Amino acid sequence: MRKAPSSSATIKAVIMRKKAVSDAPKASTLKTQRAKRDREAASPRPRKAPTVEIVTSAKLSEIPWLLHGFSTRQGGASKEYGGGQLNLGYTAEDDPRNVARNRQRFLRKLKARDEAGAPWPLVLLNQVHSAAIHRVYGARGPEWARLRKNRVLESAGDGLITNTAGVLLGVRIADCFPVILADRKRKAVGVFHAGWRGTAQRIVEKGVGEMRRQFGCQPENLVAAIGPGIGACCYEIGEEVENEFDSQFAYSKELFEDVFDSWSLKTKYPMLFLNQRAPGHGEPAMSRHLDLVKANWCQLLDAGVAAENIQSVDQCTACRTDLFFSYRKEQVTGRMLAVVGIR
Repeated sequence: MRKAPSSSATIKAVIMRKKAVSDAPKASTLKTQRAKRDREAASPRPRKAPTVEIVTSAKLSEIPWLLHGFSTRQGGASKEYGGGQLNLGYTAEDDPRNVARNRQRFLRKLKARDEAGAPWPLVLLNQVHSAAIHRVYGARGPEWARLRKNRVLESAGDGLITNTAGVLLGVRIADCFPVILADRKRKAVGVFHAGWRGTAQRIVEKGVGEMRRQFGCQPENLVAAIGPGIGACCYEIGEEVENEFDSQFAYSKELFEDVFDSWSLKTKYPMLFLNQRAPGHGEPAMSRHLDLVKANWCQLLDAGVAAENIQSVDQCTACRTDLFFSYRKEQVTGRMLAVVGIR
């Protein structure tokens, strides 16, 4: 006959059960964790590639003297962000030596070299989400990123223009859109970093104006390419962003759309399934999204660039984290480069 447990053992068992229940995650927490796990599992994972891959624009590739490209995350030396990654920005997590190796690989793949085989100088900016645009005159002219003790002294801004050959202009990206402009007749180019702040400040529209003012470019001769960035499918925004665009653009309502997002609704209202509303009468699971491709396309049209001379590579960085870095999706991530130069 089995011996009955002592009263002390019974009390101890009850206490342990209560502690286990109190320490266990709440049902709403578990649902949130599981939903997050399912979303992450559904996202493409970064894959290790043996070679560097570069995305190009078909329209820009038709210009024989032009060199351009949008980097991807594959085929690099960086061990962070998934391993074997082509991080081209000096981020806090990465080894600067790996970033330097990655830039060499990128320039080699791009074939940005002079007749002697030396790589073209790469000019970058201290990007501050502004509409400031700098002109690059030459190897030792004003606005040139000077070298001192192996460190690049960068100017603050988010746009670069030049008509000097053998110089590579670039902007760093990880969701914000890069926009490249090239004048087929004047042999002048520009590259611009267009996040929501830069777009709201009309950096691309101002870029067309600066190329016209400094190089005599006519908008009808310009070809524009909008590179990879976070698409309207993934770019959820708040009221402050929408209000900023509403205050600046008469066509702002065309730039926003409501996207069904059950994830956001479940996170905000984890007990929604307990409400007393009949099916179909609850709060709709919608979130406000911004289309930055359309916003910059409209600016190019307003500046006089012909619609047939504008192209978007149509790649969402947040959807394709196997191919691109995405700050919005990953938070801790690397940086890509969008570059342009004149042969």
